[in-house]
Amino acid sequence: MHVAGDVARPGVVTLPAGSRVVDAIEAAGGAATDVDLTPLNLARVLTDGEQVLVGVDSPHGSEPAGDHAAGDTASGGDPASGGVVSLNTAGAAELETLPGIGPALSQRILDWREQNGRFSSVDELLEVSGIGPSTFEDIEPLVAL
Repeated sequence: MHVAGDVARPGVVTLPAGSRVVDAIEAAGGAATDVDLTPLNLARVLTDGEQVLVGVDSPHGSEPAGDHAAGDTASGGDPASGGVVSLNTAGAAELETLPGIGPALSQRILDWREQNGRFSSVDELLEVSGIGPSTFEDIEPLVAL
């Protein structure tokens, strides 16, 4: 995890699987005393490679919410507002904000995730029926794990 913002020791921290946002903040020495942590979902389980922003607006412009923006930049957002959509946590509505992804394709992405588990690479989108090279090229910069 990369913990940045208003923490004692910003940087990369190593945490065991199943760790939560609160664990990442504690591993970085804790939040500054004047930081409002309410925009963060401290109980959310993290995935490897995430960035946790403490007391900082998201660089992607998505709203601060527990599973979005200020909590981590890879778990959700609206591409139209500069956010990144997480393939591993996004619901159908969020997936449908991607160019060329409507209800049918968003459901196929969810079905793939249910059958295969978490995406381990963005390239695995090419395994989803209906997503070819052209669609993949359009959405690749707008998605993360």
